[in-house]
Amino acid sequence: MFHALVSSRLTLRPLELADGEFIEQLAGDKDVADTTLNMPHPYPAGAAATFIQARQDAAARGDGFSFAVTLTESGAFLGVVGLHVIKTHNMAEMGYWIGKPYWSNGYCSEAAGRVVQFAFDELDLNRVYAAAMTRNPASYRVMEKIGMKFEGVLRNHIRKGDTYEDLRYYGLLRTDH
Repeated sequence: MFHALVSSRLTLRPLELADGEFIEQLAGDKDVADTTLNMPHPYPAGAAATFIQARQDAAARGDGFSFAVTLTESGAFLGVVGLHVIKTHNMAEMGYWIGKPYWSNGYCSEAAGRVVQFAFDELDLNRVYAAAMTRNPASYRVMEKIGMKFEGVLRNHIRKGDTYEDLRYYGLLRTDH
């Protein structure tokens, strides 16, 4: 099992089954799910346990690492930041979400920056990349704040519900870090 990461205000720890109720509550908000690539809405009751187990299994294989983003001081659960590791290419895709009550406090940038540091320093990866819907500037501003470089837009790259969405891609190389 991987270990917790600490930043100035946050503790990022491995997901636990007890986090399920917080995930379902915060991720169940329509505004969170609306611009998150793989977030269902409404969030099905009990589905977080399946998600958490899958992420724990991925960590055991070294294929992915998902962190519960918590406030160090109070332990409050804010959201999730994770990496999907592509071992063949020595890189990872990063994804993240923060519950709406915690938006606009810099928590996502702080957490994502710490996870990128983990990817380079502890996993020894060469590249980390991430994507955000073009209509979600708050998400791609996180990428910019942590030093990721804009790499381009993939038009109509995914479908969310009945709508095709353009994605902005950002990446960071070990040599950039």
